[in-house]
Amino acid sequence: MRNSAKSILNIILIVLLASTTSKGQTISTYTKYVNTFIGSEGVTDPKILGYELPKGWRAWSGLTFPGSSLPNAMVQLSPMTKFQPAGAGYEYEDSVIVGFTHTNKGHWNLGNIPILPLSNPGAQFGSRFTHKKESASPGFYQVYLDDYHVNVSLTSTLRCGYHRYEYKNNIDRQILFDLSKALSHVSTWKIEQVGEFALQGFQSGENVYFYAVLNTKIEKLEKKDEGQHTGFAIVHLANGSTGPVELKIGLSFVSVENAKQNLEKEIGNKTFEVIRKKANQKWETLLSSIQVKGGTYKQRQMFYSCFYRSFLWPALRSDVNGEFTDIKKNVVKTGITYYTEPSLWDTYRNKDVLLELISPDVTLNVIKSLKDKGDKTGFIPTFFHGDHAASSIAGAYLRGIDNFDIKGTYQLLLRNANVEGGTRPFIVEYIKKGYIADPDIANPNVETKGKAGVSKTLEYAYDDYSVAQIAKKLGDTANYKILMARSKNYKNVFDPSTKFMRGRLENGEWIKNFNPQYPYYEYMYREANAWQVSFFAPHDMPGLIKLYGGSKNFEAKLDSFFTTPWNPNYIARNVETMIGQYCQGNQPDHEAPFAYYFVGKPWKSQKIIDYILNNLYGIGERGLELSGMDDAGEMSAWYVFSALGLYPFSATDPEYIVTVPLFDEVKWKTNTGKILTITKSGKGRTLTSIKVNGKEIKGYFVPNNLFHSGSKIEVITK
Repeated sequence: MRNSAKSILNIILIVLLASTTSKGQTISTYTKYVNTFIGSEGVTDPKILGYELPKGWRAWSGLTFPGSSLPNAMVQLSPMTKFQPAGAGYEYEDSVIVGFTHTNKGHWNLGNIPILPLSNPGAQFGSRFTHKKESASPGFYQVYLDDYHVNVSLTSTLRCGYHRYEYKNNIDRQILFDLSKALSHVSTWKIEQVGEFALQGFQSGENVYFYAVLNTKIEKLEKKDEGQHTGFAIVHLANGSTGPVELKIGLSFVSVENAKQNLEKEIGNKTFEVIRKKANQKWETLLSSIQVKGGTYKQRQMFYSCFYRSFLWPALRSDVNGEFTDIKKNVVKTGITYYTEPSLWDTYRNKDVLLELISPDVTLNVIKSLKDKGDKTGFIPTFFHGDHAASSIAGAYLRGIDNFDIKGTYQLLLRNANVEGGTRPFIVEYIKKGYIADPDIANPNVETKGKAGVSKTLEYAYDDYSVAQIAKKLGDTANYKILMARSKNYKNVFDPSTKFMRGRLENGEWIKNFNPQYPYYEYMYREANAWQVSFFAPHDMPGLIKLYGGSKNFEAKLDSFFTTPWNPNYIARNVETMIGQYCQGNQPDHEAPFAYYFVGKPWKSQKIIDYILNNLYGIGERGLELSGMDDAGEMSAWYVFSALGLYPFSATDPEYIVTVPLFDEVKWKTNTGKILTITKSGKGRTLTSIKVNGKEIKGYFVPNNLFHSGSKIEVITK
């Protein structure tokens, strides 16, 4: 009895000790796999790129940032090695850090409020650093600045950054606010001291306000050319203290007062370690929603790193009090949590679907934010090209995210689809002719200006299909029929004589100067060549196959697509990383590797998919290169879905094509609390059959309702 009681006491002590230990440590079950530096190094190998980089060029690969962020946060606090030209401001091959900025994306914009600790600075601001003295994990970044002898640690909340500087020299410590600089254009800026420990200010361009508090007294604020392109400000800290200097900074796109309130609510008196631990726990919770077993360490690292990067954008823009600056530059409070629009030309294909499945509340507020913009401009906005909010909104709605004004949103999408001067350029021409023409140019080159008429026609056709699905669910039969008829317009740019999607002239004739291998930025095609857009009709693959003359001809064309060598003389930055004519480094053909499924040859698709997963992610000597721009997470989400064995081939439709996962088992915790389990049986990579809840299914698609009910998908291979 005594021994039994002693054993019970020992167990209680062990449990208490484990509990106490866990409170003092950061749990890193999944974040330990995340390497935030992946994507920050540029690809240089011409065998991967498809061409030799011209002198002075850096491939537009990755363009990711390694700094601290929470999922879909306003603040993304990251080091900058240059302000221009640089997609995310940080390039791994650089050796000097010029500042730490508080907003990011990877698209040559943002990079706001650059701050840099100084100690005996020279004429030029910036410090050398080495990667040996640099580290990062989700919600944390650290680097030692060799020239200033300062160890910098960064963490963040949704709307605030937290800096910690450990100066070797505690005399004449300084902090640079380099407010004339950002990745976006800065026309003016200001900063002022508020009391002995605080600063506040504003930077134009993105129009960001800030409020910062130091734990060390400010001796003076030195300003040079305030508001000018040549200007900067230096905070001189009082001597006497020897501990780390801490700077807590709140941001707002509304006002200094809101920035201060954001800081007080999210950080207040909390310590650096508490904020860092909370950031890590936030990522642990998100990443733990998909748990994988099997695969190699590199595959798990790449999976969770891609999963992480898929949730950095869109970014929060409303403050803790609910206020935000709307598209008309008015400060409003509507009850929604306001976000930037997604990077829609890229992310509608897969990343927006992943957001819907993992963070439906964020998706809901993104849709409400898009509608808020539409209510005030007359059109739901897009990003870059196409009208792909149509797909993202329709896809979310059909997957069960419906707690928004769907009728009002639908009316705006109809306006997009029919009214000139808004989201769809040349929409009147598209409706009248069934395609968008381009001019006849004798010797077109990569930079030739045009309408990108083929790409627009293909994309508008898919967008019409997307809006039609909402019409169908709402019972709007008339518009459903009109839009579904228009969704077949992709056929109008298919040239049966060449079996390519080809540009047409105003009179309907085919453009004469036609080379299907030559890439264009906006002549006929948007950042693509004819090969790369000629398999895009995800909403009507049977109809597309019929255009090619049936399954055998379609399969043969696909074979040629992946084997016809890329001409190394055809150089268009961003059209890079080739498998034959297929371009993994850019989005327009990202559905093509799955196209063999539609002619009953899934193993051919799997061969291409596996090559991409294993050879075009985490490449280079250090494994930090990506095959193309991450584009706000689209490239990463492509990996996530493909590695799991489920891909949203048509993102609008609530279903997924089943491929062979990289992992033996996947447990996906859905937002309903159910578990979707995916297992791989057999040692090979050739798909032979698919079972759902023990029953073999016909075809290769599984419905989205499996996420709601909790189910088991078995992928059987040989």
